[in-house]
Amino acid sequence: QLIPLFVIIGCGGVGASLYLMRLAMFNPDVSWDKKNNPEPWNKMSPNDQYKLFSINMDYSRLKKDRPDF
Repeated sequence: QLIPLFVIIGCGGVGASLYLMRLAMFNPDVSWDKKNNPEPWNKMSPNDQYKLFSINMDYSRLKKDRPDF
């Protein structure tokens, strides 16, 4: 009777760890390479989608509204 409990908690732990790994690797706020790319958020174009889920948002039609650094 405890097997479904272990399976559900195990799947939740694996899902949480995969999501944290995704945030650490693909989020523009995280910088692992301080020498070559110290500010990765400045190199993001306006049509890059970095959110996991977006409702009714077309990233291909966004215009650049910030200066280049």
